Amino acid sequence: MAPVQGNGITSVGFEAISLDGELESLKRELTRIADIGADAAEIGITSLDLVSGGRIIPERAERFVKLMRQFPLRYTVHGMVASNFMDPVTQPMQLTVAKALVQLCDMIGAKILVQHSGFLAPNQIEARAGATMRERESLAELAEYARPHGVRIALENLYSTEPGQYRLTPSEVARQVQAVDHPNLVGLLDFSHAYIEATYRGLDLLAELRAMAPVTGHLHVHDSFGRPQGNFRGYYPQELTAMGLGDLHLPLGWGDFPWDAVFAELTFRPDTVLIMEVGERYAAELPNSLKRARGFAPAALPRPKLAVTA
Repeated sequence: MAPVQGNGITSVGFEAISLDGELESLKRELTRIADIGADAAEIGITSLDLVSGGRIIPERAERFVKLMRQFPLRYTVHGMVASNFMDPVTQPMQLTVAKALVQLCDMIGAKILVQHSGFLAPNQIEARAGATMRERESLAELAEYARPHGVRIALENLYSTEPGQYRLTPSEVARQVQAVDHPNLVGLLDFSHAYIEATYRGLDLLAELRAMAPVTGHLHVHDSFGRPQGNFRGYYPQELTAMGLGDLHLPLGWGDFPWDAVFAELTFRPDTVLIMEVGERYAAELPNSLKRARGFAPAALPRPKLAVTA
């Protein structure tokens, strides 16, 4: 089934993190992404030491900005992977860090900052009553802070990682975005996360995706089988792949997500970026994943390759 023209996607790329906390390994990742012809990269910014105690480290930020200017890529930024505005203990410092990350986005021209939707552990029952509102208020404050910087906060749907955890479904994440109702807040639809959560909770996957698509302004794409990992622990990561369990971050086509059917139906907000979060051990498969993702994004035309500058 062919994708619908004009589904809102204008750029396609991959995540890029520092494997050792230093800029040189990030440079290698960005070089690879640019060389295979992608037009966007999502920077795992907290894999680098750029913020300390909520404050940007100026000399390191300067080196980071200089590196980013070497590549012909459109940037988005992934905020703290451990971000969780529902947590009553760490929420104030998390908000301070997120504001510093907005500033770093501005420095490199990134228009999206990814924020994970929140959760509470099974033993945080007393904190659940105000959790949803605490997240909304934090998102509203962050989105307003991001407005003059030209940055949109993208709230990502996650999946349950233990029984009894308080976690929002994709449709509930959409309602959070709608309730905040701020132009600098959009949804981030992670398809495999939605697949796993739908399986775990017995939800209608397509209904969840349809509910979130209208508020979605950013996409995370990676393949899986939508099977919660449960108590199975592989000795090697490859054993989880063999079993098809968990959040695998597989190359496109290695799992069984119905990509063609979903992208033929869903439409997202204008100027949406599609970022593939494919595991680092699958570097050889990135070109094939890029080719397939281009088919999901008719408006995202390949850019000509440009040389990396010194």
